[in-house]
Amino acid sequence: MVSQVFHPCYACVRPAGGGAPADSRRPAQAGSPGRAGGAYTRRPGYRKCVTERRWTGSWLGGPREAADAQGYPGERFGLPKEGPQSVAGLGRRLLALLTDWLLCMVISLAAFRTQLWTLPIFAAETYLLTALTGLTVGKRLLGIRVVRVDGKPVGLGWALLRTLLLLAVVPPLVTDRDLRGLHDRAANTIVIRI
Repeated sequence: MVSQVFHPCYACVRPAGGGAPADSRRPAQAGSPGRAGGAYTRRPGYRKCVTERRWTGSWLGGPREAADAQGYPGERFGLPKEGPQSVAGLGRRLLALLTDWLLCMVISLAAFRTQLWTLPIFAAETYLLTALTGLTVGKRLLGIRVVRVDGKPVGLGWALLRTLLLLAVVPPLVTDRDLRGLHDRAANTIVIRI
């Protein structure tokens, strides 16, 4: 049984023509007045009729459904859907990040016998290698690369901005439909497969 609080939310909606809502005591036939020609039906646990989910959509789908309708990641930049030069998936990107972090931790422990230097070494590695080649060690091992959207090299200034936002942790987690985090959008970059 559904809570009584939700019953008013799912009550029948008046048809667009201003007619009376469908009778809650009997199910409406297909094609009766309503949204997109859909039928109102009486569901167990409700005193009034409710619309079928297929006509109301899903709030759980949210913006993702709209993004799916707009194409694949990288389409608006002219990148292929799969294979080389396509947008790198989040799994590869996270694994590359973890690889770089572990490498920096090993370097920190070997050189300074403490993990305190891991973050500065990671920042330096990410900044310099991204600025000069678009690759870090982890990215190279996983076959991905950072490139500018306009085709120019990443460069020292944009790599610095990208690295600082990457170190802030939250910006990379906020992605758009092209899987570009805020750090990528600020630096006008995208991570692709090689």
